[in-house]
Amino acid sequence: MTAVEATDNRDQITFVSVDSAPKKFAGPVSQLRAPAMLAVFCVISAVLLWLVNTPTGSVMFPNCDIVFSPYEGRHAVAVRIFIISFFISFAVFSSAGWKGKTLFAFDLVLTYGFVCGIFDLANAVLEDTLSVAYSLHFSAFLSGLLGFAVYSFKLLERGRMPMRIRIEHRPTSNKKALLRLAVVTLIAALVSASLGSMDLWIVQEMRRLTLLGGIGPGVFLFLPTLFAQLYILAIYDVKTAKRADFRPPVSIIVPAHNEQYIIENTIKAMDKAAAHYRGEVHILIMNNNSTDETESIARETLAACRAAKGRVINVPKPGKSNALNAGLDATETEFLVRVDADTLVGEDNLTRAMAYFSDPTVGVVGGVPVPPGGALFDRARLLEVLVKHGFYSVAMGAVNGVVGIPGMFVVYRTEHPRYLGGFVEGMNGEDTDISLRIGELGFRSVVDPKLRYVSEVPSSYAHMREQRMRWFRSIYHISSRCRDLIYSDWMTLRGKMILPYMLINSGRRAMLVPLILFGCIEYGFGFNPDSPLVWQSIVAVTTGAPAIIAVISSFLNGVPKGVICLPEYLIFRILRAYFTLESMMSILIKTEGENLEIAFKRDIVPSTPLRVA
Repeated sequence: MTAVEATDNRDQITFVSVDSAPKKFAGPVSQLRAPAMLAVFCVISAVLLWLVNTPTGSVMFPNCDIVFSPYEGRHAVAVRIFIISFFISFAVFSSAGWKGKTLFAFDLVLTYGFVCGIFDLANAVLEDTLSVAYSLHFSAFLSGLLGFAVYSFKLLERGRMPMRIRIEHRPTSNKKALLRLAVVTLIAALVSASLGSMDLWIVQEMRRLTLLGGIGPGVFLFLPTLFAQLYILAIYDVKTAKRADFRPPVSIIVPAHNEQYIIENTIKAMDKAAAHYRGEVHILIMNNNSTDETESIARETLAACRAAKGRVINVPKPGKSNALNAGLDATETEFLVRVDADTLVGEDNLTRAMAYFSDPTVGVVGGVPVPPGGALFDRARLLEVLVKHGFYSVAMGAVNGVVGIPGMFVVYRTEHPRYLGGFVEGMNGEDTDISLRIGELGFRSVVDPKLRYVSEVPSSYAHMREQRMRWFRSIYHISSRCRDLIYSDWMTLRGKMILPYMLINSGRRAMLVPLILFGCIEYGFGFNPDSPLVWQSIVAVTTGAPAIIAVISSFLNGVPKGVICLPEYLIFRILRAYFTLESMMSILIKTEGENLEIAFKRDIVPSTPLRVA
């Protein structure tokens, strides 16, 4: 658990806690380690690029990349050299001893070489038998995806991770979700292919402005077209949902650690929401080992509430999950609202959220956090939440594919977290873990884009770094703990598509800053003379696609002013990618890897309690 760093008239409050880097799974990362790793990466990249461009290297690798069969066309970036250079440099600076580093590097490189070799062999067979070869562009695209996947799953296997638990999966009908997904995928493919085959002036202009680079409009437009359709379907579901005037008693649990600067405003906002709700509201402030005036301020503010009732419960054992579980044990109502201590709920939040629970199939409801504004990262964070929570998360609701709803503001049926053993302790991502598992029980998760609340944003570089390293590490902790969803035979969208996608996307994000550096090296030293679109491709990936999605998300969410935050957002995305790289470096690496699929088949489960990671 963290407290927002003090600024302006706030006291200096520490934001580092027992949840920042769980000792069993993560270690400290010096701020010098990532720059050192990037420097080594640049040296390895330059050497490999030089080698394939020597006379001997040019004969062996005429495509200026480590490719072992003939491909047609050209590529924008020597993807395989990039991936191999990243693997080696990352392993060298990973959190392991030298034996662990060496074995990790060999595992990454050999596995990647093996899967690329199979692809090259298949291409050579096609060329030899049918005189047909894949394009080099397609080879580079697939090689990149394979690299992200190998990196993510090898890190999952070799990292010290939470042990597997048995996931209870209750089969439900997925016909509607699968039909929707199939239809929107087909439409997105047709639209992308049609536009990709047209010689449109707008495409040429976007290339000139480096919004498309060398990747082409077809590949570029597929995902935005897909998610735009899902978003429209999700909004239709929200607007047509049967929401009765439903106002049962609710309890709000607020884990609080050294929150004296904001706890009064937090409670007052909840009291105002309770007045709008007009139902019975109980506020439970879980004072978690605070050393400031959080407890006394909370008691005074609760005593002054007009619509809500409340009390302070002291939880001396540090850790957000300890506070949450104590609150779960103290809850006496059928419904439970979890609110972070630095979150100011909107006046209509309880009324709007609880209406969904008149439908017995709904298990979790959340909304969209918005920053208060004025601090260093707030403008960038505004676009980030509109894209992530206001667009992508809403869209995934159309196919019942929401994985996690952030714990800043989320509503549950109290029986569900209790049935699942409470909130997990000792790992990152306890909020996503509980939402994911409730979904697998067969209940729907709803993200309402109109349900908005104000959530504090770190105001310093150090606090932002600590927060994002926690967040980005959590996808690995959750995937390890809930690995049944990935490796079982159950046909679950979350386990077979969304969790793997999140892992692969985490790998992609960790490699973004190295990719920018690699593109600069390849372009600056002329290592890829036959492909003049290297720098446009790099700019397109880092700027073009995110800019377009951000603009779309701003207008869809009715916040057109978000467009003016675009420059800060694009810079913040690169900073966020850098934090992802540092977060992955914090994962403790074992000397021996674990084959997760074999472990699943052997039904290996921990002897520790379900609440303990």
